[in-house]
Amino acid sequence: MTSSVNASIPALATPLGAEKSAQLQRLLEGLDAPSLTWLSGYFAGLAARQLPGALPGALPVAPPAAAVQAAPQGTLTIVYGTQTGNSRQLADRLKQRAEAAGLAVRSFRASDYPVRELKNERLLYVVISTQGDGDPPDDARGFFDFIRSKRAPALGQLRFAVLGLGDTSYPKFCEIGRVLDERFAELGGTRLFARAECDVDFEPVAEPWLGQALEHAKKELAPEASLATVTPLRTVQVPPTFSKENPYPSQVLANQRITGRGALKDVRHLELSLEGSGLTYEPGDALGVVPRNPPELVEAVLSELRLDGATEVKREGRGLPLKRWLTEELEITRLSRPFLASHAERSNDAELRRLLTPEGGEALRALLASHQVIDLLRQHPGKWSAEELVGALRRLTPRLYSIASSQKRVGEEVHLTLGLVEYEAFGTRHVGAASNYLATREAGQDTVEVFIEANERFRLPKDTSRDIIMVGPGTGVAPFRAFVQERAETGASGRNWLFFGEQHFRSQFLYQVEWQEAVKQGALHRIDLAFSRDQGQKVYVQNRLREKGSDVYAWLEGGASFYVCGDAKRMAPDVEEALVDIIATHGSKSREDAKAYLDSLREQQRYLRDVY
Repeated sequence: MTSSVNASIPALATPLGAEKSAQLQRLLEGLDAPSLTWLSGYFAGLAARQLPGALPGALPVAPPAAAVQAAPQGTLTIVYGTQTGNSRQLADRLKQRAEAAGLAVRSFRASDYPVRELKNERLLYVVISTQGDGDPPDDARGFFDFIRSKRAPALGQLRFAVLGLGDTSYPKFCEIGRVLDERFAELGGTRLFARAECDVDFEPVAEPWLGQALEHAKKELAPEASLATVTPLRTVQVPPTFSKENPYPSQVLANQRITGRGALKDVRHLELSLEGSGLTYEPGDALGVVPRNPPELVEAVLSELRLDGATEVKREGRGLPLKRWLTEELEITRLSRPFLASHAERSNDAELRRLLTPEGGEALRALLASHQVIDLLRQHPGKWSAEELVGALRRLTPRLYSIASSQKRVGEEVHLTLGLVEYEAFGTRHVGAASNYLATREAGQDTVEVFIEANERFRLPKDTSRDIIMVGPGTGVAPFRAFVQERAETGASGRNWLFFGEQHFRSQFLYQVEWQEAVKQGALHRIDLAFSRDQGQKVYVQNRLREKGSDVYAWLEGGASFYVCGDAKRMAPDVEEALVDIIATHGSKSREDAKAYLDSLREQQRYLRDVY
């Protein structure tokens, strides 16, 4: 199916002026995608005739029809599935490089890929993350289930490669990439080169895989590549931009604790300046923060291993003092399986070696979840040199926080809601790297390196008359503060319903005054609260959802979008279970049909989750 052009071309968007733009619009009226592609080559040829050195009278030659069709036979297809954006980033990088090499490329988020075309694919690259301990990212569930199902076609003509992203803190590291890679081969596909598996610090593994993928694509598609080339008429100077690779030093404008006395959690509201950065964001996006490890933890590691922090150490061509490596560059608040394996060798500890066997899966999972590097070093002593330690620890990666503000309201600022990760374990105080770093920044004095991470899978409905239901307990309420602000600023006519939960009403009702004001002004139409510890029987957001099930289902039937943000391990599955119950009960459906209904909402992008 092809689409034709029907949108007008604003005069200001072209150098042609109003009259010529109108003529161009009449020319393009009704043309489909292949015709437009043909014209692009034709116009490029006309431009080439006017360049210095062009042959007099030379006529532009349009590329052959086969070259402009987006047919899988001569095209590289990239499919990505992502929870935090890393897989999308790598897929985009590969697409750009392949296009620069003159290859025909199409790229799909896994949820948007037309699975009926899989049987015709000739060259397919899949870049996909594993969420938690062995789950597909939300946007790849349908794709993953299809590939594993009996409906998946024979793939004897397919050549493929898979790049998996994951976290070695989980035993089922890169499980989704592994399953897909093996399933493609089982269906008859030819693996072009070995699957690669990336840890949280994905660049060292991903970059070589991308290079290998591009070289194979060139070889596979070379016979069908178009001979035509387009020479840029001039070099365009792109102004410097801030990104993950070049974060912006943001001034801290406010750092306020928003939980009261006696609260078991220290939750902060931070306001950061984006003035002059050029950074923009939409509700649902995340802010990437470059953290620093706590100084006291760095000193503890140095002391335990009896190492000198001033020792110069090189890694990947960079030389830094050991203390700087441990403070700014390497992960020491999260324990990874590779580091555990290396330490098991150095400590010659039989208990650790048992954890690394297939039978030690559950115990390994528990240890990785409960221990930081310092705990392992103290409980299982082993000898490390400065060079060995720097080489074995994985990179300290940026942390992503859901943005808690609408830029339409706050301008060149970005707001965050974060809970300080702080707990007692093994007789000592433990903190999270990023949350402790942010919580200790001084307003008006400190800066924080940040970047924007777009999240296209967690957006407000484009139709502003649609209702939305938001479930955000604890700091999961952050993006919904942005949603409500945005809907108020844009004058959206759809209703907004928030479910919020925490432990205690008095000390942990985050943004209480703001929500009350939003209700008063009509920006928030309904709010239901669940404070789990304020009564004998614990009450959570999923309980409130069931209580309001009739209205929840009525809103869904009326076209509402349903959003969930927060804990992926317990809260999100419990909310999904409640939602299935609500659909079954109030829609008079079987449980199987209720799940299908929810899957349909997911496919329509009306059931969206930002969970972690």
